[in-house]
Amino acid sequence: MKIYNTMSKKKEEFVPLEEGKVKMYVCGPTVYNFIHIGNARPMIVFDTVRRYFEYKGYDVNYVSNFTDVDDKIIKKAIEEGVTAEEISKRYIAECKKDMEGMNVKPATKNPLATEEICGMVDMIQTLIDKGYAYEKNGTVYFRTRRFEQYGKLSHKNLDDLQSGGRALLVTGQDEKEDSLDFVLWKPKKEGEPAWESPWSEGRPGWHIECSEMSKKYLGEQIDIHAGGEDLVFPHHENEIAQSEAANGKEFAKYWMHNAFLNIDNKKMSKSLGNFFTVREISEKYDLQVLRFFMLGAHYRTPLNFSADLMAAAKTGLDRIVTAAENLKFLLGAAKTQEMTEAEKEAFAKTQEFVDAFERAMDDDFNTADAIASIFDLVKYCNTTADAESSVEYLQGLLDLILKLTDVLGIIVEKEEEMLAEDIEALIEERQAARKAKNFARADEIRDELLAKGIILEDTREGVKWKKA
Repeated sequence: MKIYNTMSKKKEEFVPLEEGKVKMYVCGPTVYNFIHIGNARPMIVFDTVRRYFEYKGYDVNYVSNFTDVDDKIIKKAIEEGVTAEEISKRYIAECKKDMEGMNVKPATKNPLATEEICGMVDMIQTLIDKGYAYEKNGTVYFRTRRFEQYGKLSHKNLDDLQSGGRALLVTGQDEKEDSLDFVLWKPKKEGEPAWESPWSEGRPGWHIECSEMSKKYLGEQIDIHAGGEDLVFPHHENEIAQSEAANGKEFAKYWMHNAFLNIDNKKMSKSLGNFFTVREISEKYDLQVLRFFMLGAHYRTPLNFSADLMAAAKTGLDRIVTAAENLKFLLGAAKTQEMTEAEKEAFAKTQEFVDAFERAMDDDFNTADAIASIFDLVKYCNTTADAESSVEYLQGLLDLILKLTDVLGIIVEKEEEMLAEDIEALIEERQAARKAKNFARADEIRDELLAKGIILEDTREGVKWKKA
């Protein structure tokens, strides 16, 4: 299995720190509002990465935080006249609803920044003791130049950053020893939540949060650190500097970053009116369609969101769902149990689709090609399964579709729905009308059922129905 490492700018063979186990940290959202579809991409992408590791037999410890103390949260709290904690708790709950809708598995742990302040204070003190940090008037700064490898992830040069005016601007800029130094701890302002520390009553800088939470729940070294490409600099670069300076060892072996999401070929922006939350998308589409759309492109490829592309994703997903439903329908009417010799030969050929799927996923999680292999499997199912097929053959095909789609987090097996007695009676009456060649009445019943949200399909195997 090969993973593209942002650090080395090349694909590398994945070798875990501990055999059979994967320690993975993914930067989560800042919870001050409903998550937007830009937040959704890393959630879906790295959930799929996790699922594939588990498919391959790895024990995955998957940690993804919620940033629940931040300027945006405080601003929202002031606007509403409530506490920052109330805002963050509200939107953590809403975020989890959206994640469930997108079939994102719950993390092994979702640490909250506000619950890990003591550990952050300890890590900052360690950095001060080692000479990597210093305090000025209650603010603690990291000595960026002291960490000689600074810039190794983003491939930025410190001198270029300074000459180009790319200093990390913060309150107290003039107090810094160097304009490139960044904040580890800052004193509170009026009306802000704050915690006690040896330097001042205040709160941590954003970057130190992930360094501490990763260390606490995964250890000083992890296999994979992941997030959106907007986090490469300065967030992940600063995480590396803090963690490696404090712990004295390599922080993460592999760095994974998903590319940006555009809307109708433009950057998503509230000012452009093309800003969409996942909740808004859920009002128009099943969130499984959003997930399928996101996985239709390689995660390192910029992705364009549009109504046409979402419609195409829905069509593609429906094709897989319909194939699974057709196999279940055939199973209900199958007359023989065990596979024939011909079926055994036919089923053996399905290994080609599994191999293609795994080759795609082993190549830096190429979900686009993995989906293509599932479409090939669907076509094979549609052409080889019929009313004469055995239960064993049909179930084998269905299980295979479900197994591969589950790796991608795509739900294709809909829950069974019971028809109301009056609808069942109408279907039976329509069948009787057709036998009696009373086609006018049969058509009336079809229209009546359609009005009730039931679509009938007359097939050679019998009448099939589905919700409109």
